[in-house]
Amino acid sequence: MKNKDKAMLPVSREEVEVDGIYTNEWGREETLHRGQNFPSDPMLGTTEWQLSEFLYDNHHEGRTDPRLVPKENDTDKIGKITHPRRQQQGGDPS
Repeated sequence: MKNKDKAMLPVSREEVEVDGIYTNEWGREETLHRGQNFPSDPMLGTTEWQLSEFLYDNHHEGRTDPRLVPKENDTDKIGKITHPRRQQQGGDPS
């Protein structure tokens, strides 16, 4: 965005458009969902809110599948391509 510092952030009592974690001017974080209204701060009253993190509803815990992690002492290196020059060339050998 060209004028990022001049962007108008949502303020208290406006409707939330994107699920996420929002931070207000004092650094207070709130998890808000689409359709809710931005809350007022107990000390500041009406305050601006900035989206700091999107919410994702995934079926996994965010960890890499252990089968995909390279292992130090892997004994089955014959069936795996460990270097680009080990790739099999297809086609007619003549």
